[in-house]
Amino acid sequence: MKDGHIHTPYCPHGTDDSFEDYIERAIEVGLNEISFTEHFPLPDGFKDPAPDNDSSIKLEQMESYINDVKKIKYNYKGKIKINVGAEVDYIEGFEQEIKNRLNQYGPYLEDSILSVHMIKIEDKYYCMDFSSEEFEKVVNLLGSVEAVYNIYYDTLIKAVNADLGKYKPKRIGHLNLVRKYNKKFPYDYSTNEKLKELVKLIGEKKYELDYNVAGLFKEDCGETYISGYLAELVKQHNIKLVLGSDSHSAKYIDNYEINI
Repeated sequence: MKDGHIHTPYCPHGTDDSFEDYIERAIEVGLNEISFTEHFPLPDGFKDPAPDNDSSIKLEQMESYINDVKKIKYNYKGKIKINVGAEVDYIEGFEQEIKNRLNQYGPYLEDSILSVHMIKIEDKYYCMDFSSEEFEKVVNLLGSVEAVYNIYYDTLIKAVNADLGKYKPKRIGHLNLVRKYNKKFPYDYSTNEKLKELVKLIGEKKYELDYNVAGLFKEDCGETYISGYLAELVKQHNIKLVLGSDSHSAKYIDNYEINI
């Protein structure tokens, strides 16, 4: 009855749907709790590698975003529980900067997610979920689809282990986002040892996982980001799942079931 991963009109790559649009839709489908998890500002000194430079909200918007969610919490009090949250990007090499930003805004966040959208190859960063064309560039650079999965899982392992301070999110976002274009770039990950290491680590640290259904609506994906072999591993390690629609538009909010 909770959706723990919802974006807002502040998202630069989302829609103009209002906070009220998201909330009214959540109430309509029977949810009793939602978390607005807007993309946290990228760390100081980091240049957004997305071609449209639209990965997150700007730092100067953060206070306004938090205040808007606080107001909407008050307006809907007694109708639905609303959490102020953020989706924090883990950026390899910028751990201290992320920690500093979390120390600044963490006291205001009630429910947040730690995600990997960007991977580091040598001294350059790539946004691996921006488009299939950008994904293909990374495949060609690394030499194989398997190599992309490996560096993505390695980055997630670093994210889980990273010291990001006391406000570090304890839920990991869309663990298999690397499969966003799996229909164009197929890969059987059921023998991937890095994935086994990653899921075991998440279980040991008692982190939650974002059961992210957004992949169902991506034409080159067609699956939730926790499904198949990954779902089997998650069950083995008894990891808690929190439904996340990852909605960038109110129409994608629904009372989805967690099917593992």
